[in-house]
Amino acid sequence: MTFRMKGAAGAFALAAALLQGCNSEPQSEATQAAASSTEAAAIAISGAWTRETAPGQSTGGGFMTIANPGSEADRLVSATSPAAGEVQVHTVSMDNGVMRMRQLEDGLEIPAGGTVELKPGSFHLMLIGLKQPLTAGGTVPLVLHFEKAGDVEVSLEVQPVTATGPAGTDQPMGEMDHSGMAGHEG
Repeated sequence: MTFRMKGAAGAFALAAALLQGCNSEPQSEATQAAASSTEAAAIAISGAWTRETAPGQSTGGGFMTIANPGSEADRLVSATSPAAGEVQVHTVSMDNGVMRMRQLEDGLEIPAGGTVELKPGSFHLMLIGLKQPLTAGGTVPLVLHFEKAGDVEVSLEVQPVTATGPAGTDQPMGEMDHSGMAGHEG
């Protein structure tokens, strides 16, 4: 191998590069896995829950808070669960007074230093093709697939059908204030 260098700076840079190459070892699978786990740790999940379903019900919702303390935005691109045939990332919008759900084909951005709440009537996960009813007190395993952080394992706690949030935080549905809604008097 022949190199032509101009000046001492070029020779020094070449020597440093060659020494670095001599001292580096190929990364083992364990080292690569540890690096991947560290990246996944950049996303924090809290309050993961779902509602119980009735026998024969084929869909359910998944809710949680996703925090990204990192300095770069990330994106929840998909999710999987052995409890469902498919899991989609959804949003809800109002269209002429009708609430409509739709899949977010490009996933959901989690802003740098920000938090996104997946909750009923807003962003959520839709579990489609449930393999068995979800029973209050149980859990649903889920893997969230992020564009940068990679895979993050989550367990959804199954709450009663009347729940409006994770255990200990919800308000019974019968006590909700509907006075601001059309057709309701309070």
